[in-house]
Amino acid sequence: MASKKKIVVTGFEPFAEHTVNSSWVAVQELEQLGLGEAVDLYVCEVPVEYQAVKLLLPSLWKGHQPQLVVHVGVSGLATTVTLERCAHNKGYTRPDNCSFCPYSQCCVENGPDCIKSILDMDAICKRVNDAGIGITVSTSEDAGRYLCDYTYYTSLHLGKGRAAFVHVPPLGKPYSGKDLGRGLQAVIQEMLKLLEGSHSEEVQKGTKHSSDKP
Repeated sequence: MASKKKIVVTGFEPFAEHTVNSSWVAVQELEQLGLGEAVDLYVCEVPVEYQAVKLLLPSLWKGHQPQLVVHVGVSGLATTVTLERCAHNKGYTRPDNCSFCPYSQCCVENGPDCIKSILDMDAICKRVNDAGIGITVSTSEDAGRYLCDYTYYTSLHLGKGRAAFVHVPPLGKPYSGKDLGRGLQAVIQEMLKLLEGSHSEEVQKGTKHSSDKP
């Protein structure tokens, strides 16, 4: 029997005007729905604190050794479920829930300015929208230079691109927590299909190369 895929999904605690953070509500709804028998899903709530993120993420990657980590955050500007293609290293000037801001204003000293996810977010977006589940998905290249962007960059750096970030709107604008949970489920299932596809291509390439040997 094939071993289960380990997937980590995180949401954020409340901050500023977001006294209920729809990202954590959505992740808890996703936990109820699950991702199918073949997936071992672990969820956790992330503090809106730069230093806490810096400590927590390496332990998530090392402790669980997941195939994929998906971070979910709320955006007051979002009206769709938004897939972020990339994350940025510099420009972190906004204080967190502890009134702290990184002295260097960056995630990783001397890291690249931008890291892209290995996942094709446009393909995932199209597949979910074509499935007609009643939840609109879009893509973005700016995760906002706050804890969302900071968390995403740190995770992409640790996981060599095997991370994703999903922004969700506040509750009721227009989706309920249950809707957002369904949206996350659909998006992550498509992410897993893409990952499986790229893995099988690598395996095929590997066997091709080995048969080429004299």
